[in-house]
Amino acid sequence: LNAAAPDGKTRDFARLCLGEDIARLELLLPNTLYNLHPGSHVGQGMQTGIARTAALLNELLCPEQTTIVLLETMAAQGSEIGGTFEQLAEIIARVTRPDKLGVCLDTCHVYAAGYDIKNDLDGVLAAFDRTIGLKKLRALHINDCLFGLGEHRDRHARLGEGTIGAEALLRLARHKALAGLPMILETPNEPEGYAREIRLLRGEDASI
Repeated sequence: LNAAAPDGKTRDFARLCLGEDIARLELLLPNTLYNLHPGSHVGQGMQTGIARTAALLNELLCPEQTTIVLLETMAAQGSEIGGTFEQLAEIIARVTRPDKLGVCLDTCHVYAAGYDIKNDLDGVLAAFDRTIGLKKLRALHINDCLFGLGEHRDRHARLGEGTIGAEALLRLARHKALAGLPMILETPNEPEGYAREIRLLRGEDASI
């Protein structure tokens, strides 16, 4: 979905899909989280893209809904919106129902965007808190990153097989500021590999 697209048909499709998804969740699985990429401005400029994403959210978010829409941190690849905490904060500030919004932090994406969660996790979380507020952080995608810090290349890797490394990801998963948040693996894996990664994050397996 690209709520910020310059093409009206693409924005209409995003409006239709997001609206229908929220309606289904309200009916079948209320009080849950819905993850959303903030979109891409596709040459219009970041400010226009942010404004269009916020405008679509303003059309769809309503006071009575229980679903919280999460804006995902992005790798700042190409014209992606959400590669900085400031961009996400601006979307939230433009939305009239900010209580219906949260953030999902993707470890691969933020590292690729230039946030050094490997060597300065506390500093990154402090920057997030200053810019957005840690109370808005509602979920995490736990992935290693195939490419380096700040390279703006969104390529996920299995835990311990990327440039962040298993040790740093384990520290993140156990950080007191993130306790209790849902953590989702999006690594290129099979069920057996996911089981190993889950055991690692739970402290049950040190083999990775």
